Amino acid sequence: MFEILAALRDGFAGALTLPHLGWALVGVTLGTAVGVLPGIGPALTVAVLLPVTFNLEPTSAFIMFAGIYYGAMYGGSTTSILLNTPGETGSIATAIDGHMMAKNGRGAAALTTAAVGSFVAGTLSAILLTFFAPMLASVALRFGPAEYFALTILAFTAVSALLGTSLTRGLFSLFMGLALGLIGIDPLTGDARFSFGIPQLLDGIDVVILVIGLFAVGETLYQAWSYGRQQFEMVTLHDFTGMNREEWRRSWKPWLRGTAIGFPLGVLPAGGTVIPTFLSYLTEKRLSDHPEEFGKGAIEGVAGPEAANNAAAAGVLVPLLTLGLPSSATAAVMLAAFQQYGLQPGPLLFSTRPDLVWTLIASLYIGNVMLLILNLPLAGVWARVMLVPRPLLFGGILVLASLGAYTLNRSMLDLFLLYLVGAVGCAMRVKAFPLVPAVLGLILGPLSEQHFRRAMAISEGDPSVFFTRPLSAVLLLVAALTLFGPMLLRRTSNVNTN
Repeated sequence: MFEILAALRDGFAGALTLPHLGWALVGVTLGTAVGVLPGIGPALTVAVLLPVTFNLEPTSAFIMFAGIYYGAMYGGSTTSILLNTPGETGSIATAIDGHMMAKNGRGAAALTTAAVGSFVAGTLSAILLTFFAPMLASVALRFGPAEYFALTILAFTAVSALLGTSLTRGLFSLFMGLALGLIGIDPLTGDARFSFGIPQLLDGIDVVILVIGLFAVGETLYQAWSYGRQQFEMVTLHDFTGMNREEWRRSWKPWLRGTAIGFPLGVLPAGGTVIPTFLSYLTEKRLSDHPEEFGKGAIEGVAGPEAANNAAAAGVLVPLLTLGLPSSATAAVMLAAFQQYGLQPGPLLFSTRPDLVWTLIASLYIGNVMLLILNLPLAGVWARVMLVPRPLLFGGILVLASLGAYTLNRSMLDLFLLYLVGAVGCAMRVKAFPLVPAVLGLILGPLSEQHFRRAMAISEGDPSVFFTRPLSAVLLLVAALTLFGPMLLRRTSNVNTN
């Protein structure tokens, strides 16, 4: 306990320096603007900024990336409430009652409960992250090669099964990423794999190229393809009066319940923000004294999901920092950012780079205060950001993505791969294929192969090592249940129905 508090104190000493405060402010401001713009999420933004921040000091870069992530969670509520268009998937539940409140002239109250709820949940979740992450990291330090291989298998199955619309689509995306991860020189034998005689591919495909292609180019092409297909009805915010006493009374319990729901579900692999926000919405509807107001402008329907949204965002950082496992698109891009700086997130990160980890955690507390100050008085300003012409926005993103990809290695092949991957990413979005499994496969595939080979070498070729070690066996069992459990439940329910 005292060691954690001492480490957090050192983190605040680093985070409160002028440069880090400046990068935190840049991150939360940019993140809020990104969250306000429909379809332009934090994953896309961080992906575009990866090559731009290559020469930036790692701690500053991750403070900015975390600020973008948190800020987008805040900003997404603005479009949900005023435009009925969630800027982020985690804001979908907010739009149900938030937009109705705005249409009924209570837009200021909806924006206030969203902002304050996000602040409360973000701060409480940062406290939980502070104490829970080191404990999980200390447990993970006991992992051997067999346990790490089982953990990567669990990550693969969880992300593939729980993200997207079907298991088949998730597995297709995963195996595409795993195949891309095999390109290059085999680290054990030195043989070239799937390089097709192209010298530039001997080092493998740069993770940054794949991330920018899928999340920046692919998403931009998809947004351009869908642009104009939907008609938006915007509610104008004439003044900002905030919440009355009754609305404060009805909001504080949903804020706490949303935090309690969002954080643990965010920690789980593939938890993300969609499931906890809808679970919070349903919980508030069930516990409310005014269930008839839900769907017509219940303030609890905004307060709970927004708190769950931000709590889940903090929870997502737990498996990323302690185990190196991303459970959302933005976390997958941040994992690529760690690799860009030659860092491997996981339990050793807390001992090898405690300055980075604790300064980043301390910056979350500071970023929450900044976001509250930015969002409450400037709600009307953020609403005007939605008026930015979409074609100019799309063109600017593509230019930045192209420049960033080219400056990595100054290679035209990288540009070709960027737009090839972008076209594939756009097609995957159109057909509802999840993108995160592909990135996870490319990043964790080589690590999974490495740990598998080490475990087999230690056991002298005996594959039972993965099942005789208790923790490895449990992780593989959970992976199997994640993969096949839903199918068995569906079959059981069909049999019972018939």
